[in-house]
Amino acid sequence: MGKYKINSRSDKGIFVVTSSYLKLYNKLKNLKKTKGRIIHVLGSPGTGKSTNIYAALNELNLNVYDAKFNVDNRSMDSKEVFKQVYQFMKDDFDVKSKTEVYKCLSEYDAILFADNFHDSHLIDQETIGFSLWTKNAGYNAFKFYLLCIHEYFRERNAFKDINIILQTAWRVNIRGKKYDLFSDLGILSKICVSVLRIFFEVVLISYSYDETINIVQKHVNVDERIIGQYIDKYGNKPRFICLALEKE
Repeated sequence: MGKYKINSRSDKGIFVVTSSYLKLYNKLKNLKKTKGRIIHVLGSPGTGKSTNIYAALNELNLNVYDAKFNVDNRSMDSKEVFKQVYQFMKDDFDVKSKTEVYKCLSEYDAILFADNFHDSHLIDQETIGFSLWTKNAGYNAFKFYLLCIHEYFRERNAFKDINIILQTAWRVNIRGKKYDLFSDLGILSKICVSVLRIFFEVVLISYSYDETINIVQKHVNVDERIIGQYIDKYGNKPRFICLALEKE
């Protein structure tokens, strides 16, 4: 048993409104009235992208299709994975064609690609989530994104009736240490986010020092000075700090 008492082992009962959350909320609030939008929610691992997304969706009472997916095996190539994404949706909607899939998707306020898509292995250890596949595929996974871009332009008329919310993280290894391309690399991250904003709507989930202190103290009974030491180690990433404190 750790020496710090964890107020909650999940984020379901505890949520702290931050400036990032308000930006996300304002970005999503008109999804019932508009179509054809693609919203990228960026943020380092440990910042709670999913927590913010689901909190906003619930508060706005949006009707969202939370896409589920797992890969048959880690060695599948990009074309196979791309086909399997659509097969999952065909099976889920009990339809036979992509055209029918797009029609079903258009009936929702938005389509969400988040934990159930990227990290299904964290929900069910028997599965292989998309993020595990990309980790195994390495740079070859880039072909999957090219296929997505090609499909988007080929089916542009269908996508005009569909809103998409993407939870996005792009990890890179530098000298054996993992960084998020869009948030951890200073000026390079700012450039990458700026480029992404040319094509999509972007919300970056990040916190100030004071916001991180506030979030952690809502979950853990611990002095601000101690949290500050963990911020120095992990950055403003509340989930990592809470997990580290729980193990103390």
